[in-house]
Amino acid sequence: MKITSLDRIQKVKVKMEGAKDAWKQIPISKNDGSPIFSFRVFTVEPNGYTPYHKHPYEHLNYIIEGHGTLVTENGEEREVKKGDFALVLPDEKHQYRNKSAREPLIMICAVPKEYE
Repeated sequence: MKITSLDRIQKVKVKMEGAKDAWKQIPISKNDGSPIFSFRVFTVEPNGYTPYHKHPYEHLNYIIEGHGTLVTENGEEREVKKGDFALVLPDEKHQYRNKSAREPLIMICAVPKEYE
């Protein structure tokens, strides 16, 4: 069993091409013995974004704070806000954008542990 607080988890800058002002924390992963999922927390600073990309696994997302958009495969921007859940399917191109000039967009992102 593991219990931790997010403020104890190191924040690492997302260095993927196409990312701007995004940070990742990994509070639970295969390194903790998790048999199925890794839980990551992404913080996207005001006017920042994650890369516009795709991969062979799903994302299960929950917005903890802030608001922004989830850019879909066809370029449509769908609003997301605190309290929303989002499912990004395998091989579906996507990007999170923080449209705020003042507050961060913070979300939990669960992925299969093999892809962390």
